[in-house]
Amino acid sequence: MNRDELGISAWVAASVFALAVGVWRPRKLHWSVLGSVLLFAALNAGAGIYVLNHVGDPRWSAGEPPLSAPSFSGTPVVGQFLGPLDSALNAVVGQVNAFLAFKQALPVALGFLGTSGWALLVSFPLGILATVISYVMDRRRTADFEKYRATVDLLKVELEEIKRQISTGNSVGTALPASDEVADVRPRLTRGE
Repeated sequence: MNRDELGISAWVAASVFALAVGVWRPRKLHWSVLGSVLLFAALNAGAGIYVLNHVGDPRWSAGEPPLSAPSFSGTPVVGQFLGPLDSALNAVVGQVNAFLAFKQALPVALGFLGTSGWALLVSFPLGILATVISYVMDRRRTADFEKYRATVDLLKVELEEIKRQISTGNSVGTALPASDEVADVRPRLTRGE
């Protein structure tokens, strides 16, 4: 994969992750968005590390061929004495080629690492927002549960009152104390739960 395909694959993987988890857990969409941003950051960091580990790869170069050292061993008369100079010159040119390859790969790797850094920077406010949304949802769920518990307690009291009236035989025309206060607060099942 070239550098453009590496960048596009990070976007595609993060988008597919967000959509898949969003469809699977729609009530946790805020966490799936945060997870996809963190996945995007991790994939870009991995691409940057991959580029740095494969510095000599021609995919990162701008199409420049590597340098080559001239050979002095074929020179007439003194060529046999210049053989060690050829090996030294080849070693120097090899080091220069390695430096040029690193110089060409470094901007590509820094591009991926920079994108990863920006994604991590965006993930901090998203994490705070996701935490706030989860807190609000939890408070709402707790309040609904407390309403449900209060209704159950009220219905238990009425049931005890009915049991007492039935045991004493006095069930004619007696109004129940909470008949006007009972509301349906049962939790509704949704697809995400």
